[in-house]
Amino acid sequence: MIGDLINRMGRKAMFLFDPEISHHLAISALSWGLAPGSSFKVDPRLKRSLFGLDFPNPVGLAAGFDKNAQAPDALLRLGFGYIEVGTVTPLAQPGNPSPRMFRLAEDRAIINRMGFNNDGHEAMRARLERRKGRGGLVGVNVGANKEATDRIADYVAGIEAFADLASFFTINISSPNTPGLRDLQARDSLRPLLQQSLAARDDAVTRVGRSVPVLLKIAPDVDEAGLEDICAEVLECGIDGLIISNTTLSREGLHDQEKAKEAGGLSGRPLFDMSTRMLARARGLVGPDLPLIGVGGIDTPETAWAKIAAGADLIQLYTGFIYEGPELIGRILEYLAEKLDERGFETLADAVGCDLPA
Repeated sequence: MIGDLINRMGRKAMFLFDPEISHHLAISALSWGLAPGSSFKVDPRLKRSLFGLDFPNPVGLAAGFDKNAQAPDALLRLGFGYIEVGTVTPLAQPGNPSPRMFRLAEDRAIINRMGFNNDGHEAMRARLERRKGRGGLVGVNVGANKEATDRIADYVAGIEAFADLASFFTINISSPNTPGLRDLQARDSLRPLLQQSLAARDDAVTRVGRSVPVLLKIAPDVDEAGLEDICAEVLECGIDGLIISNTTLSREGLHDQEKAKEAGGLSGRPLFDMSTRMLARARGLVGPDLPLIGVGGIDTPETAWAKIAAGADLIQLYTGFIYEGPELIGRILEYLAEKLDERGFETLADAVGCDLPA
């Protein structure tokens, strides 16, 4: 109770600052060990084994929060079942000019146009090497530099750079803040990207001693035909899973019409319906076996369950985590266990897609 009060007070104080400054302060506090560890127990029925990895619980942290792998262990101690660092590009880059992050508090949303600001492969690799042997699932989200002349080569370089350190990879071609990046979701561009990325992963197997799972993160703004093409390519190429979805360019239904004019990707509560509909459609297209991770607008236990029921094997938080704080993780896990009892499921795996048409 006292810990929750401190968390709420700290979050209220952080909201007095510019969003990007608050973000840097949060990462600094985590990296300095100032955040409390989790105190909740996880129902063993919530564990998942997917693409060769054992997830202690299904609630992860999406990429973008810890861009440079400055605080992965502190974030895992908050109770996340896994986290994703990045997006990281081969070369360090500053991203887009500030201001580039905007809170829409009434909408429980954020608009950002960060532009893959990060310290680059070398700096992140040094940080991840220092945490070797500590355990916990830490995925690496890889991207391409804004000025890259061969963007596929940048993704391949990311896989080569972190194959011995990443629990899994996420290929991020869905950010709206790097010009032309989303063009890689088109089928003719996606096929060589996936093929070359998987080839790089396979080439590293002997060196690292395992086949690192490779996931693809897509945009919620893809149309029906585009989603069909993506799912077909994913199945044909043998990608290990899909993350649905990144931020949206849509501004539909926002209350804060002034900030709605800002360019960038929208995340948070307004994204929930769009991303969940896409998740359900993707589940129908790929079938029951391909792992899907549901992201977008999860800020309550009920929305977390809705993602599972719509076909997600795992979920990720970002904007909901910022607005609700780390206690949201425990609330979600408790609710998921209660829903298993209510619906008569033995494990969370049994509940995946339970609300989809038969």
